[in-house]
Amino acid sequence: MNALARRIARRIAEEGPLPVSEFMAAALGDPDDGYYMRRDPIGAQGDFVTAPEVSQMFGELIGLWCAAVWQSMGAPERIQWVELGPGRGTLAADAMRAVSKTAPAFAAAAEVHLVETSPVLREHQRAALSAHASPTWHETVENVPAGPMLVVANEFFDALPVRQYVKTADGWQERCIALTEGGQGFAFADLACPPPDLPSALATVHHGAVVEVCEAGTTIASAIGERVVRDGGAALIIDYGHARSAPGDTLQAVHRHAFADVLDRPGETDLTTHVDFEALGNAVEAAGARVFGPVPQGVFLGRLGIEARADVLTRAADAEQAAAIGSALRRLVHPREMGLLFKALAIAGPGLELPGFGGRDVW
Repeated sequence: MNALARRIARRIAEEGPLPVSEFMAAALGDPDDGYYMRRDPIGAQGDFVTAPEVSQMFGELIGLWCAAVWQSMGAPERIQWVELGPGRGTLAADAMRAVSKTAPAFAAAAEVHLVETSPVLREHQRAALSAHASPTWHETVENVPAGPMLVVANEFFDALPVRQYVKTADGWQERCIALTEGGQGFAFADLACPPPDLPSALATVHHGAVVEVCEAGTTIASAIGERVVRDGGAALIIDYGHARSAPGDTLQAVHRHAFADVLDRPGETDLTTHVDFEALGNAVEAAGARVFGPVPQGVFLGRLGIEARADVLTRAADAEQAAAIGSALRRLVHPREMGLLFKALAIAGPGLELPGFGGRDVW
């Protein structure tokens, strides 16, 4: 066991089995040894690669999307540009570089705010944005100053802790993390619990089905919805997951670009689940905001003109660079790559129409 695993084991020994959500929260966010607290996990030398690291085209198009939304808002003099979980700062840097050239008025109006808890990643973000913006960092989106805002969240919601419930013939049980016999490792244990508050599509699942509930995700989505209704603005969420609420155990661990044991080496492997976009949309609408999508990432980027952007880059590239641009384009938009599993959902205040969406169109 590593140091974090030993602390989690002591906690289980004293308090009893931990819900999956609390194990995830400790493994990812422990102040001393949490996965995101002490390392840069992104890129070829890390554990996974995100869309902004695949190609500059991704961040550029997101930046131009934000500029277009700002224009449709009436081009307010100041606007908070907020990114949740900004990774190494690549998306923000590409977005700000793109808008400084093509939409300088928006670039001048945008105040950059980054919601990031990792000291390591904050330093990467500072370096990436040094030529484009002077960001302000926050622990939560609720700390962002009042006023109209545009929020971008790419691969943020998938890393939020979820509770897992199992439907049995005797009622609902919550999936927890217990100690193995002898206390030298971890194992899943399903414990009886009160019936969870679930939408009908999940409450009526068959026996043996696993249902995941991301309370942190719906809380954040609701807060963003309330904010854009009150102060104006919009939010763009891009992540992998399902358009409609559905049962399934999607908890997974990744280490060095390969799947790993979820319970092995907490704090050293990335833990994620698939995002329930319908649950996020319902929380947003309950807060009074409008929901657009979700639509597949490939469709969304196609509507924003990614193929035209790839053509422009290719014309100025040599043969090797052109091949890399084509490979990146395929990875971002092809249904067998990131194009279908990853989806885009947007949140807006009253009266806004958002580029790349056709209303509440669920694919």
